[in-house]
Amino acid sequence: MNLIETKQNILKELNETLTNISDQDIELLMWEIKKANRVFFVGVGRVLLSLQAIAKRLAHIGIDTVVVGQITEPAITDKDLLIVGSGSGESAFPLAIAKKARFFNARIAHIGSNPQSSMKEYANIFVRIPVQTKLNLAGEIKSVQPMTSLFEQSLLLLGDTVALAFIEEANLDIHSLWHYHANLE
Repeated sequence: MNLIETKQNILKELNETLTNISDQDIELLMWEIKKANRVFFVGVGRVLLSLQAIAKRLAHIGIDTVVVGQITEPAITDKDLLIVGSGSGESAFPLAIAKKARFFNARIAHIGSNPQSSMKEYANIFVRIPVQTKLNLAGEIKSVQPMTSLFEQSLLLLGDTVALAFIEEANLDIHSLWHYHANLE
């Protein structure tokens, strides 16, 4: 086992993936976040963990975020945005939540790998993270990592990219953001 080479492979994959996410799609996602009253997040498994981290980071910069299923979750409205994280776009729970959000006329952003998924029916915008799937789609970035690790990592870094872009756009002092950080730890 060569840990240096393993780390380099992961960093290479992440760099290639982030480079191949459309800037135009990221800007559209940012626009949707800006105009939303609240931003809801839904996903499952490790994708949900990445989305929870993104929701927390956006909350640190003053965006009202909600993770679907949390006990204090308010009602979604037509003034809100639902961000669905699903590489395949076929996960049952996120699909059901997207369908329900569509019923309430919320805007829906899907961040995934499969542009032709079932989620396409519900999403207003799609941000493609072009990583390897079981479908072997054109333009997929291959990974040496297990299962969907590259998707989950890239999703988290995409969220941090969006947050930093908001910070820079608003000319916020990063050090002043600590007052939003949890203090009961």
